[in-house]
Amino acid sequence: MEKQPLERFVEKLRQHVQNQTFIKITLAKPKSDTELKNLYGRIVEIKKQPRLSLTFRYKTRDEVKNYDFTEGVDFLSNQIGTAFMNADMWTTESDMSLQIDKKGEARLIEKKASHTEGSLAVQHNHEKTRRLDPQQAYFHALEITDAKGSVTPTGQKKFRQIDKYIEIIESLVRETDLPNDPIIVDMGSGKGYLTFALYDFLKNNLKQYPSVFGIELRPKLVEFCNKLSEKCRFEKLSFIAQDINTFETERLDMLIALHACDTATDIAIAKGIRSGAKIIVVAPCCHKQLRKQLKENNNVMNEMSPILRHGIMEERQAELLTDGIRALLMEAHGYKTKVFEFISTEHTPKNVMIVGIKGKPKPEALVQVAAIKKHYGIGYHALEQML
Repeated sequence: MEKQPLERFVEKLRQHVQNQTFIKITLAKPKSDTELKNLYGRIVEIKKQPRLSLTFRYKTRDEVKNYDFTEGVDFLSNQIGTAFMNADMWTTESDMSLQIDKKGEARLIEKKASHTEGSLAVQHNHEKTRRLDPQQAYFHALEITDAKGSVTPTGQKKFRQIDKYIEIIESLVRETDLPNDPIIVDMGSGKGYLTFALYDFLKNNLKQYPSVFGIELRPKLVEFCNKLSEKCRFEKLSFIAQDINTFETERLDMLIALHACDTATDIAIAKGIRSGAKIIVVAPCCHKQLRKQLKENNNVMNEMSPILRHGIMEERQAELLTDGIRALLMEAHGYKTKVFEFISTEHTPKNVMIVGIKGKPKPEALVQVAAIKKHYGIGYHALEQML
């Protein structure tokens, strides 16, 4: 009798881990509403002994536990179909994807291997996994690596920032029914550090067929990035010299705007919402629009003046209110939001990220926005006006 898809997947998992042809596994799509969102597995070497290392990805933290092979595979097999409905495994022989629907029916898809090195090109317990190959030509052109493809001392912080960004994108893509040929727009792409990395990861790691557009006002940067894209043979990565206000596209699956100044972040969010983007990712910069209104509100200033007389506290209050209202407005218009610190302030002071995943509208969020505005004497929020 032919084995069922789940049974075949677990058998393959056990076989590849024991043979050390296993590379990594991701469990996704939690069966119930739980704090645990994903489970990632890879092989590490601890005290010269190979172990199966599992990373438990919660909403606000990660936990890592290391197991011997038998114990680790047993644990994973018990999680598949009970706690998680999707499982993706990468080995040197094939890529495997197990999907279980609401009725409990499983489907197993096996594809050609996207990795050729086995797991014991081992990641030691003190080494950090890199999602991108630093030997890619764009890293050298962007002065992050040297001619041999090694990350330079001055490029370390930027490379860590890029790696963390890609980690977030990977999680969002796996959480969303993004098409295999997504249309992605990066508004305010600058020199293209993250834009190149995003295209590289989606195309070469996730085996998708993305079309990525970097929108940037400065023509010289656009020319530089387009020449570099051509050199890297990134056929569907292009840069356009244009104001984000005037950019339009018929289809948009993912909208990104990192470090867009003040209301440029609101412009980007509004375009993402109006286009029905499945994923919106912004990292705001500057919060001038509400800060002026807070200064003009005497009631709030009288109550808070002992605190807000310190400029940095006034700035942080404006950031809190601006980004908090942005998240609520996104929820009102059908996005499940998360607001978090995406990289340590050691690497960049502008480290708050707001992400939205297309879902169901929450009309009550507008009531909450109105209450906040009334309390703080806010006349209007830029994003609210744009929507």
